[in-house]
Amino acid sequence: MKHTLAFLAAALITVAPPVLADNTLDVVAQFEIQSAEPSTSGYIFTRMGVAETLINADPKGLLTPSLATEWAASEDGLTWAITVREGVEFHDGHAMTAEAVANALEIARAKPGPLSKTPVTGIAAEDGAVVMTLAEPFAALPAYLAHYSAQILAPAAYGADGTGVEIIGTGPYKVTNLAPPLSLKAEAFEGYWGRAPHVPNVSYAAVSRVETRALMAESGEADFVFGLDPASVARLGMSEAVTVHSVAIPRTLLMKVNASHPALSEPEARQALSLAIDREGIAKAVLRYPEGATQLFPPSVGKWHDETLEPLAYDPDTAKTLLADLGWTEGSDGIMTRDGERFAVTLTTYPDRPELPLVASVLEQQFRAIGVELTINTTNSSEISSGHQDGSLDLGLIARNFGLIPNPVGTVLSDYAPTGDWGAMGWENDEIVELARAVGRGDGGDAERARIAEILQTELPIIPIAWYRQTLAVASGVEGTVIDPWERTFGLQDLKLAQ
Repeated sequence: MKHTLAFLAAALITVAPPVLADNTLDVVAQFEIQSAEPSTSGYIFTRMGVAETLINADPKGLLTPSLATEWAASEDGLTWAITVREGVEFHDGHAMTAEAVANALEIARAKPGPLSKTPVTGIAAEDGAVVMTLAEPFAALPAYLAHYSAQILAPAAYGADGTGVEIIGTGPYKVTNLAPPLSLKAEAFEGYWGRAPHVPNVSYAAVSRVETRALMAESGEADFVFGLDPASVARLGMSEAVTVHSVAIPRTLLMKVNASHPALSEPEARQALSLAIDREGIAKAVLRYPEGATQLFPPSVGKWHDETLEPLAYDPDTAKTLLADLGWTEGSDGIMTRDGERFAVTLTTYPDRPELPLVASVLEQQFRAIGVELTINTTNSSEISSGHQDGSLDLGLIARNFGLIPNPVGTVLSDYAPTGDWGAMGWENDEIVELARAVGRGDGGDAERARIAEILQTELPIIPIAWYRQTLAVASGVEGTVIDPWERTFGLQDLKLAQ
């Protein structure tokens, strides 16, 4: 038997093809392609380089030109003029005009998404520019135009009702085959306005199981592999077949709390849960990260991270004291009770990010240590937003991205001003609403951002646990890999292949 296995292993190695023998770079991640609709699957299209937005962001989150060359607001802040780049061609051969851009933005604004939540009242083409009128000043508007749902597609990409039916973008790659929910294939677009890509063909495959993704990276079946669990990262780090890259990103692993739940309505109860969490232990032992989160906003979001903020602590004894002060007493099985009710809650999470169920298991033990019974429900991520909507969610363990809009105020406005599917639940704070709107308008600055962080740190409508790192396994022989910390692009056009 051993000889047979050895023979098979040798055979597999012998027939393994050289790096990208078919001149195709294969990308694998956990996210399914729902359809050709930008509002739902647009983040895959922009990352794969088949579609682009008017405005981009550099590694520090600073806005940079893309399909727009410049943008400026009127003196009263009620009009924005965005100059459209000349000489850009859609993948169907038609020129990208200001009229086509205005059409794409109007369609995006009519759908659920960040642009629909801005005070934009009108979008029109005018002398090679797009003019956007607003009901009130909104200085963060350019950052919203960098969101994937605001990608610019050709008029023929939309159906009569505005639904995306085909990906006809402007990126360095042109879609040759789209097969939702699992795959996309694309080839280099000869008419691209920017740097021509070195890799002639790319593909994307959605693979749900993390074990399968890791094996695909290890065997050479995939060249760019995302969504790896800590154990796979450790194993792949010892492999000569791949190189593992990692970078801090503006995303936080956090616990969303239903503040209207009888056991969670007092801030002190939420503070007790926070004090029960050993963030350093989770970060180092489970996630293999260098540190846990000390506050909601990671250092990668710049001015939103407040170095002076009192860090979140680990203190189970103080947690028990807080619960006792709220009238909770320890039962015979160690679980707290109050007025005949056990402190028992359900934590909902999802396996799309393989580290989440692992962290949930640790939280179950740490909460039990302070007398809180935690039941884990691992299901589809959509159950968290639906549970928010119908009020059935107790706790949700999620990964919240502050970089989808390259200005975190967009996420803050969505989550806490006053509430959102992935933010506060059963909790509202009028002061945060006004502070966030002031930052969005442009007349709020460091003091307002610091106060927002302070309120969230004290009230804890969400409980931060860890700051994320993006980890990527890349096949040996692929050169030029750079991880975009804002997760806007895979950088495929800059890669080179060993022959």
